[in-house]
Formats: sequence, C-alpha cells, structure tokens
Amino acid sequence: MCSRPNGTTPLPNVPELPEVEVIRAGLAEHVVDRTLSDVEVLHPRAVRRYVPGPEDFRARLLGERVEAVRRRGKYLWLELDSGTAVLGHLGMSGQLRVQPAGTPDEKHLRVRMRFADGGDELRFVDQRTFGGLQVTDLRPTQGGQVPAEIVHIARDPVDPDFRAEDVVRALRARRSEVKRGLLDQSLVSGIGNIYADEALWRARLHGTCPTWRLTRKQGQVLFHAVAEVLDEALAAGGTSFDALYVNVNGRSGYFSRALAVYGRDGQPCERCAALIRREVFMNRSSYFCPTCQPRPRSSRRARGTPPHTARP
Repeated sequence: MCSRPNGTTPLPNVPELPEVEVIRAGLAEHVVDRTLSDVEVLHPRAVRRYVPGPEDFRARLLGERVEAVRRRGKYLWLELDSGTAVLGHLGMSGQLRVQPAGTPDEKHLRVRMRFADGGDELRFVDQRTFGGLQVTDLRPTQGGQVPAEIVHIARDPVDPDFRAEDVVRALRARRSEVKRGLLDQSLVSGIGNIYADEALWRARLHGTCPTWRLTRKQGQVLFHAVAEVLDEALAAGGTSFDALYVNVNGRSGYFSRALAVYGRDGQPCERCAALIRREVFMNRSSYFCPTCQPRPRSSRRARGTPPHTARP
C-alpha cells in the first residue's frame, strides 16, 4: 500500500491502461528484433499460470525472436516469431525492467531474460507476486491476434479501432450502473478505478447513474472525458503513488499531480469548491463531487427498471 496524495489513508497501486501502455512502448524500444538466449525463473509463482511449469517455460522461449510488443487493456505480451507469445499481467506490484547485463539483481527479481546480442536484460520484478508471465498461443480476432486467455477482453479507448458509439449503445442496453460498466472488461477494457472516477467527474456524472438512463449525449460526453483523461495520463507517463509503479527504465509517472477527485476526499472540488467525498464501490474506493456529480435520486429503485426505458 502507499500514501494518498493528502497523506491520510492508503491507496492501492494498481497499474492501469496508461501505465501499462507506457511500459509497452518502452519494451518495444528495447526488445523488438532481439533473440532470447537464456531465461531464468527465480520464483515459481511468477509463472504459476503456465501449467507445464518453469522448465518448460524456459525451454519454449530459448531461440525465440521478439517481433512486437502488444497490449490489450492491462495485459502485455511479447509476440514471438514462432506465432506464440509471452503474456504478462503486472498485478499489484509487477515491474518489467530493462537493465544492463551485470546490474545487481533487484530484491524481488522473479524472471530474467537474456538476449543473444549480450545487451540489456529484460527482468520481471514483483514484490507481492500477484502478477505473472506465461507462454501462450495467439488467436485471430478482428483487427489482429491476441493471446487465447484474453480474447474475451474488449478493446480499450486508446485502441485505434475503438468505437465509443458502439460501447455507449451496449452500455445503455444494460441493467447496471455507469461506473460498473466502465470497469467491465468485456465491455471496454483498461479504464480502471482511478481513471473512471476522473472521467465521471469531468462528465458530471455520478458512478451509480443507471446505465439505461444514460442518454446518447451523456455517453458521448463521458467517453470524450475518458479519452481526455487517458491521453493526459499517457503524456504524463501514468499515475504513481509510490515506487512500485515505474516504467522500464525505473521512472515514475506524474499524472497523480493532476487528479481532480481520486484520493482527494475532504478537499475542495476544483470546479465548485464543494468537498470531495469518498465511498466504497465494488469493494474499492470511489471519489466524487456531491455538487458536480449529484447521486441519482431513484438509483436504488431504478435498478429494477427494464433497460428498454432508456431515453433517446
């Protein structure tokens, strides 16, 4: 855990889409067109999702050339010349680090990958061991190939083929709440808790707004806000609250300095000066301005309202 910006209660440090995209871009710069010459699994939990085990993990990667580094939502993968991939998820504290050969091992180093050119190593470091790597097959989908384990995950707002109007239509057809929809990876991936709160604040919507009462115009405004927030976070290198989230060179992101609501309970809203509130939502903290984002009056009763009552 780590300290909130105002230093009162802890915040989770879970990499979201902008952080993972920053890491993907860094990896692409350092590992594409390089051939793996050695792989060390230093902790079995790092490859626990790969059923054949650490030795097979190593054997399948030796001699493989990295052709590309891809991302879908919060998942990363190294696309290999054999048509397979190394799929990774960072979990709570995972880091993919590019280090010069001979650099002392990190305390929580779990996997080391060396390359035939003898240059920089790729290291997977994970303090809490919630993240992991696995070798997997790629499956064809619309717009390209993705690892078999994540074919169910929807495109994210940074994907050039993402269509906000389609997501708004699907969202309005559901019997749910807007923030639940934003966090549903089968509908839209990669937004995450922090950026959902920030986008809802910009769109002046409360997270418990019934999805079928969301107008098309409100949906357009919301996903425009989502795109803005993610673009700004990407430009800032992501959001960091402590040293656990870093890019491949060990640098932290700075978007936390621009957060309008997340982690700011008890502080004045930048727009209206009302005090930001925190509440528990889906077993995590949710932040909003009670003036700019009024709670729907009939949200509890509305949960039983059929989706076909959505307004145009």
